[in-house]
Amino acid sequence: MKHQSPEEPGRPRAALVALGSLFLAAAVLSGCGGKDADSAAAPSPDVGAPAPQPPAQPPASGGGNPNEPVLEPVTPAPPPSIPSGGTPAAPAPTPAQQLPTGVDMSKPGVAVVPVKATASSANGGNTADKAIDGNAAQNSRWESSQNDTNWLQFDFGAKTQIGYLKLVWEAAYAKEYAILVSDDGDTWYQLRYVADGKGGTEEFYNLNANVRYVRINGVRRATGYGYSIIEASFKSPGSDNTLGSTVATSVFPHPADGSNLIPPAAPQAPIDTIQFSLPDGTLVTRVGFVGRSRHARERGEDWNEAGYGANETVDAAGKPVDKGPGAHLNFVANYFAFRTWGVEFIDNSKVTGVTKPKVIVNEYFQQPQYGGGHSFVRGFDNPNTTGFGWMSPGDLLDDNTYTLGGQGIAACPVVPKPPQNALAKPTSGYNNIIGANDGCSVVFDSFPGHAALSTDANGVLARSADVPGATQFYDYAVSFDPATDKVTTATPVAGKTVAARSLKTGDVVEFSPSFFSTVAIMKGLGTTDGHRYYTNELSYVVGAGLRPYYGAQPRLNNTPLPSATLQGGLGSVSYDYADNSTFVFQQPYNNIGMQNMQRFVEGRRWFHTSMQTGDHTENGNDRNTAAIGLQGPMFNQSTCFGCHINNGRSLAPTVVNQKVDTMAVRTAAVDANGQQLPHPMYGLGAQMNAKGSTDGVRRDWGTAVHVSKFELKTVTLADGSSVELSKPVVSFDGPTPDVFSVRSAQPVIGMGLLEAIPDADIIARARTAPDADGVKGVANFAYDPETGKVRLGRYGWKASKVSLRHQASAAALLDMSVTSPVYPNRDCLYGPAKCSTANRVDPGLTEDALKLLERYVALLAVPAQRSIASGYPKGVTPLAALNPDVNKIAAGATVFNTIKCSTCHVTEMTTGSTSEFQEARDQKIKPYTDMLLHDMGTDLADGLTEGLATGSMWRTSPLWGIGYTELVAGKDVKVGYLHDSRARTLTEAIVWHGGEGKASRDRFIALSKTDREALLAFLGSL
Repeated sequence: MKHQSPEEPGRPRAALVALGSLFLAAAVLSGCGGKDADSAAAPSPDVGAPAPQPPAQPPASGGGNPNEPVLEPVTPAPPPSIPSGGTPAAPAPTPAQQLPTGVDMSKPGVAVVPVKATASSANGGNTADKAIDGNAAQNSRWESSQNDTNWLQFDFGAKTQIGYLKLVWEAAYAKEYAILVSDDGDTWYQLRYVADGKGGTEEFYNLNANVRYVRINGVRRATGYGYSIIEASFKSPGSDNTLGSTVATSVFPHPADGSNLIPPAAPQAPIDTIQFSLPDGTLVTRVGFVGRSRHARERGEDWNEAGYGANETVDAAGKPVDKGPGAHLNFVANYFAFRTWGVEFIDNSKVTGVTKPKVIVNEYFQQPQYGGGHSFVRGFDNPNTTGFGWMSPGDLLDDNTYTLGGQGIAACPVVPKPPQNALAKPTSGYNNIIGANDGCSVVFDSFPGHAALSTDANGVLARSADVPGATQFYDYAVSFDPATDKVTTATPVAGKTVAARSLKTGDVVEFSPSFFSTVAIMKGLGTTDGHRYYTNELSYVVGAGLRPYYGAQPRLNNTPLPSATLQGGLGSVSYDYADNSTFVFQQPYNNIGMQNMQRFVEGRRWFHTSMQTGDHTENGNDRNTAAIGLQGPMFNQSTCFGCHINNGRSLAPTVVNQKVDTMAVRTAAVDANGQQLPHPMYGLGAQMNAKGSTDGVRRDWGTAVHVSKFELKTVTLADGSSVELSKPVVSFDGPTPDVFSVRSAQPVIGMGLLEAIPDADIIARARTAPDADGVKGVANFAYDPETGKVRLGRYGWKASKVSLRHQASAAALLDMSVTSPVYPNRDCLYGPAKCSTANRVDPGLTEDALKLLERYVALLAVPAQRSIASGYPKGVTPLAALNPDVNKIAAGATVFNTIKCSTCHVTEMTTGSTSEFQEARDQKIKPYTDMLLHDMGTDLADGLTEGLATGSMWRTSPLWGIGYTELVAGKDVKVGYLHDSRARTLTEAIVWHGGEGKASRDRFIALSKTDREALLAFLGSL
């Protein structure tokens, strides 16, 4: 078998094949991932004919080593600003301190001037009265002493109606402060709270105050100086500063039942075929790739087996060290711009009469590339193969394409993507290889020869030839039988070497391609950030296709995960040995189609785009100009990512005075018939922030919702330990609605799989009468907002959204004030009466942008359950996220079923065959939800109804991925569980269960400590 990477005298093959994969000469090997471990490897047995000599290192083309990708470190999402938590919330103003009814708002407000200003302190001659002297000069200001608790107070002489306040700060401003009001100067009420002051000019509208005193109460300084206010000015309520009932509201209708449910969708061809068989049995598998910064096992610190080099996962005293994360699951700069490509595997192992199978690999790039760049089979026989390194690059059909790379020529042209269910060259091929597109195609037909392994004195599986006195020899080539789900990872062999052999069905190979274009080509496409990338590393099973993997001995060797762990089916995210937990919820399906990958990354770009500025949440990405100015004047967040932090949950309420603007606060009024309809001021929900204007002035319109206190209670468990339950109580800066509901953003993983579950399967789980535990389950139904047809509710805390399109467009409107073809104007927040193009069309998401967002969310994968022990190298500290107690998790799964959590959190479902994504079709998934509504009792009730979901009814939340909750959020973000994130731990979440969940909760409370911990370990593995 011919290789595109050479074998030089005295140079180990493991190092050479890594070079073949990476287009590097030996001189630059140490630059690949920051390691040079493979260069010290002992030679492997010969596996084929001599290969051509390597080309010279390609010339530099734009600074630095052109053969190495630029390391693009993880860009963490900035944590939202929250109060320091040291100041209790003052009560909200009383009705007597608010504007009386009938105040004339037809004209703009006029200035109202305090008669006196006082302060807790004054520095030098900068006294309180200078803050209201009308002099905007910087030398006329109030300045406090250098203490956080200083205040500035204004006395209007009598009760005065106030609608507006403007503060002009000097450079010494308050990072955190409260605006308090009083009628007597002794008892204070909180009007506003600012946790993230920016200084400069800050304006407060819609104050709704009728008081004598106003106080600016400092909590935390932004600088080492005191507080300094140049001018404070007030206005009476008026049309320019006070909100009214801007739009007449109307009721959103809901069907009474599912009697007119639309019929199931007709079968359709998938938009991207990921696998099919030719008439002769040839298996064709296609998958999409996107550029990555580093390899899959580079975890942020170098690691080596005991006795084979430095191991940075432990310190000199043997204590664990974490220098991570790596940079494998994060997304490179401008990942959406010409940085995805497709790979096609043509596998004839099941063709009748074929005794020596081969896999032909074609690649479909968006720009010309250097030849080569494929690697097959991890170098498991080499103790120096740690973060990367492979045995064979396969047979490049035209070695000149690789050689030309040494001259800086990208000799592999763009090949148009093939037909959906046929090969691009089904009869002609290239160089007598039918199916191969051109000389840049690769054939892999031999499992490479390698050393047999034995255990050395350190307990390391090393090459038998290097182990003195070795008598037992093993081949660790992985074989997998999908029919039985059985993996073979070690086979005794008679000797110290294993000869190369033909491929056979069930062989497992680690496939790792790469992206290597040129600066000039990328510049010609209009993007210049990079031209060389690593990418995902996949496990391909000969005769079966792609399979999510974990790392087994030796050296985290790629091994297919058993089906029981594949929560998201065959698209589940493989185990993450790069220590990139914050990105685990941001991954596409393991087997995503090569065209769907481009759809995915373009949708991801929109998910991360500010709908106000067009800027991306991650550094280095071009502005999305199509998004500039789409956001309305009031909103909660400017990006989808702002609520779904790292694609997980929103920030939980953790401290008093915290604004809950990463959550949704649904609001409703109640009419004379007791019917709920959108609130006349807030509409469907409070939008807590106001758009900044071009003058940089920050404006607060008084629509925020803050945590006012926490209600606590304690529950004692059977073993005598106790659990403190904490419920956040919120207050509105503006009027308090008749009914409201605080709702956390949920993880967005697996949404396409949930959409693919047939209606009938969900409805069939609903009971007409409760079971012995009182569990019933109700399906919710809603009208499709575009067609008016009755559809099954699937998404949202009340299962009131019928599709991903419905969910995405509703969230865009409610959370970001962005319209779409589904909701064409912002009056849609106030009910259906004016929610039509006939009323008004506000600029918003186009059909294409909405479709990209919808498809991105549909293609987000679910991580595999972490219930399999990884084969960590000897002496290497396991990653905390991938170090399961296998026995405890298995015991916990039994407890989960014994206490009947699985009655509602249904373990397994099967998706249907009508999704537009082949990746989501006919998959056995483990979402741990029945998708039904359940009455969870009075403790969890909030009174807001949506269709058949009363105030105490909630859709069963999927549990897949729940063990990653805190890891995804990261160290600086606190997240919680249940609909309002009240539960700080899974234990609290379970103990809050009531109603239909009460019997299981009571069983949980009665568990022994051992069983309880086992259950929590099981949940933590999901």
